Amino acid sequence: MDAPLPPRESARFVAEHSRDVFVDREGVRRAAELLLPAASAWRVEHWKALHELNPRGADEAALNWVFVADSLNFSFWAEQEQHKCEVRYGGTAYTGYWALCAAINRALDQGIPVTSASYCATVTLDQVRNIFRSDTAVPMPLIEERHRILNETGKILLEKFGGSFLNCVQKSEKSAQKLMHLVVENFPSYRDETQFEGKRISFYKRAQILVADTWSVLEGKGDGCFEDISSITMFADYRLPQVLAYLGALKYSDDLLKKLLTGEMLLNGDKQEVEIRGCSIWCVELIRDCLLELLEKRGEKPLGEINAVLLDYHLWDYARDHRDDMKGIPFHRTRCIYY
Repeated sequence: MDAPLPPRESARFVAEHSRDVFVDREGVRRAAELLLPAASAWRVEHWKALHELNPRGADEAALNWVFVADSLNFSFWAEQEQHKCEVRYGGTAYTGYWALCAAINRALDQGIPVTSASYCATVTLDQVRNIFRSDTAVPMPLIEERHRILNETGKILLEKFGGSFLNCVQKSEKSAQKLMHLVVENFPSYRDETQFEGKRISFYKRAQILVADTWSVLEGKGDGCFEDISSITMFADYRLPQVLAYLGALKYSDDLLKKLLTGEMLLNGDKQEVEIRGCSIWCVELIRDCLLELLEKRGEKPLGEINAVLLDYHLWDYARDHRDDMKGIPFHRTRCIYY
């Protein structure tokens, strides 16, 4: 079987053939202008500085934390906005992805070695339910899938990489692309691929965010000094399309908008779901290009790199900070292990 198109080429192909989702060029430029003041100050170090739940270190233990978190980094949206899974940690209540991170840290504080490959390989469903227990009546979604993936990834890490994600990172020889492919080839749950208009395409949301988080936790140094980090695209999920639509950079057809407003579920691999994800990636590529162009015109030099990784991180935080403003903009509802 032929290899699928890589994420960037997949996104371009989807955007060129999309019928219900459109990238608005004027909206892209306006979004870039809005983000410009923040963009010139983006730094890889912000990943740790801005998020208290992320690991502080840049060692093997921190990499194993990142690997477990991104192996389970999917499907946090709540069926009802007012009823959410919530994890209290250090006096703060966390929801969404941060509830997962809080649960991992809570388990580690209690002496549960949840980031150890040998523990993950044999952990039971009841133990997983306890580790990721919610402090509300709403459980974390897809808990059986999370258990299956922990067992699967733990076993593979032991069999192929000596039980440590660091060994996988070192095999990538400081290439973001090579690490992404190593992850996708060896860990089945990361194979975020589908068919669209007769072509096999890929988005690799979790594989790419794993590469990005590896780069971030190592602060772009040592084993994490990826020369090709700018080849990684944004991470196509359900929150980023929502914020791109809010900024006017992404537009939906009336038919699709009606479905989203009524909360209709879209299956993973459905044409409209693929269009939302593919056009989101392409939209962020264009915003990134526009940011670089605007900075060049002004003769400004950014403090760090302007790439899709840091742009994604910023937009994701922006979406959480502007949740109340975005209430009228629907996100697409898809339950799957890929995002």
